[in-house]
Amino acid sequence: MRKERILIHCDLDAFFASVEILHHGFSEDEPLIIGSDPQQGRGRGIVSTCNYAAREYGVRSAMPISEAWRRCPGQPFGPARYIRGTRSLYSMASRRVMKILRSNSDKFEQASIDEAYLDVTETVDGEWDEAMALARRLQRLIHENVGLTASFGIGPTRIIAKMSSEVNKPNGIHRVLPDEVLEFFESRSVREVPGIGPKTANTLAEWGISTMDEAVELGELALARMTSRRFSSWMLRVVDGSTSNVVSPLRSRRSIGKERTFSVDQSDHEHVLEILEQLTKNVLEKSRTEGIAGRLAEVKIRYTGFQTHTHGRSIPVAMDDTEVFLRQVRRLFAENIHQDENVRLIGFRLGQLEELDTRQTTLQFGDESE
Repeated sequence: MRKERILIHCDLDAFFASVEILHHGFSEDEPLIIGSDPQQGRGRGIVSTCNYAAREYGVRSAMPISEAWRRCPGQPFGPARYIRGTRSLYSMASRRVMKILRSNSDKFEQASIDEAYLDVTETVDGEWDEAMALARRLQRLIHENVGLTASFGIGPTRIIAKMSSEVNKPNGIHRVLPDEVLEFFESRSVREVPGIGPKTANTLAEWGISTMDEAVELGELALARMTSRRFSSWMLRVVDGSTSNVVSPLRSRRSIGKERTFSVDQSDHEHVLEILEQLTKNVLEKSRTEGIAGRLAEVKIRYTGFQTHTHGRSIPVAMDDTEVFLRQVRRLFAENIHQDENVRLIGFRLGQLEELDTRQTTLQFGDESE
């Protein structure tokens, strides 16, 4: 028998922008855009992140900074405030939040600088009402001790917990009980499910499937003819609440990846992002060929002077969908690129792997030069 777990997903609200607002004393109602110098709309860099007020104008992470300026000009031409990020502030705030979360869970897994999974089954003695009370307490502790808001999702699987944390953003809590899983997915768009990217959603839409309950009604065999047998089985297990409920602090050492070293250090970060996206596509193509899926997306950036940084983000379950990892990669790059430094090397690594068939595989981190 599968043991029911109580999982909590914590997602810090507009984390980078919130830290800057807190540190500088900016107004939350003022659009704040973090990234490279927009040069009054002539800049060549990208948006690292922005607050909710800027998102109202259609500004998003990894958007060209010139497009962000067109949508929401900076002062005194428009309402927005443009600044460069302060990475040391983000790391310090993240450590303080993660310490609070770690000390209030049975098992703790940091998925990224602003996300974490908690298994609280034993902490709350299997009581779902106690899990709700714990989430409220954690929300209060984070705000009182760090000054940030966080959204929490509570559910029996990683996917449901993560999706739940999106329901009442920002600063919200949503819980899905085991007997409410089917109801939770009724009329819910397939695009809301982590692991279903735009390409797959478009394929399903061509067959008239846009919601999860429509997919369930169609059945596994019919879905398999549209996608694949493995994907259709996984999709129904999502709705059935039988996908992964494991929270683990350990990361697998197996990985597959590619790097590219530039012959001339690059100041054009839009071009670097394009190369990173191509490397990601190549890695995912290789993973599918070898029957491998992964949960960890990791971006490696080496700057002039050989200063090297790696930045990772985990998804709830192992996937081999290119679009899913492209979204993670764009966000990681946008949020972490040093806007005023040239890039010598860029790389992508797929980690926390699972073998999806019985073939033996050789996993290595390749290198390409340009």
